[in-house]
Amino acid sequence: MDRPAIKEVIIVEGRDDTRRLNEAVSCETIETKGSAIDETVMREIEVALATRGAIIFTDPDYPGQKIRNTILERFPDIKEAFMPRAKAKGRNGGIGIEHASVEDIIESLSKVYTSVSEPKESITIQDMVRWGLSGNREAANRRTYLCNELNIGYANAGQLRKKLNRYSIGHAQVERILNELKGE
Repeated sequence: MDRPAIKEVIIVEGRDDTRRLNEAVSCETIETKGSAIDETVMREIEVALATRGAIIFTDPDYPGQKIRNTILERFPDIKEAFMPRAKAKGRNGGIGIEHASVEDIIESLSKVYTSVSEPKESITIQDMVRWGLSGNREAANRRTYLCNELNIGYANAGQLRKKLNRYSIGHAQVERILNELKGE
């Protein structure tokens, strides 16, 4: 099987992630070596962004989100790829990119998002309630479904609204996906 080539440098947490990525795609990585990212790694990301571009692809867990947020704070326009939590579970119960299938890695890297520097507030709290993504018993399930379909990583209601605005995901796209839910 020919591995797809990724032009951008992919930012991962460690060498197991790099190894697994190289089984799925042809790419270069920067390893953060944990959530305490040092200045050397940040400078390396800065160079990658300036020359080839970079994609954050961290584990779908708390430490992975912490790393993502640290990088986004310094480089808000960086690209992001997400792995659904259910597809990153290992046999031993661990969560990580290194546990994902080759096909799931390729799919996640084919759906990359870039934040908008100054997002417009097009998705409101009222929209979230109207869509059943906040304020009811089924809200968490509906958010999980929407986040998985968009491949943007799970988020609570407030985080999801921010992500939808940050990635310029519009009303029509959200409504189309939610209408695909069974029984609607």
